[in-house]
Amino acid sequence: MNDREEYAPGPASGAQVRKTGEKWTLILVRELRHSPEKVWQALTDPAHLREWAPFEADASLATVGTVKITWMGTTTPLETKVTRADAPKALEYDDTRWELEPLGSGTRLTLWHNIDRRFVSWGAAGWHIAFDVLDRLLSGSSIGRIAGSDVMKFNGWKRLTGEYAKQVGAETSNESA
Repeated sequence: MNDREEYAPGPASGAQVRKTGEKWTLILVRELRHSPEKVWQALTDPAHLREWAPFEADASLATVGTVKITWMGTTTPLETKVTRADAPKALEYDDTRWELEPLGSGTRLTLWHNIDRRFVSWGAAGWHIAFDVLDRLLSGSSIGRIAGSDVMKFNGWKRLTGEYAKQVGAETSNESA
């Protein structure tokens, strides 16, 4: 499926939640058909991020330091500190950690993202779709970024958020609004 209009997310998979008091960490695992080096570039290069991620960065995330990140649907950039940039293995900034493991000729990508517990299933579904877009981008068949409020317009969004809510044991009352 290369056409954005035909895109529909597959079933929820690879999600866990770790709870520490009121802090919830969403953990998502995705196996990609691309090398860790290629995935690393997509995670750190601002031009690549604009094609798939739910945020934009004003500079590369590939080195430790401060960058400004603007999440989709917001207008105010957030000063973000990259605290770990170990190419092509690990990337950490603010409340987000990425790990890349070689898997055959591809990569096992793991995301840890601290998130408000009320929005865990939305976050999981949003990242799921972002990973789909990333995989297509790296395969040379981009369907364009699907993030922010646009993500909720896609066929399968409601199903996907419900599946993730069940998978991670999250509340779903906020998703009916």
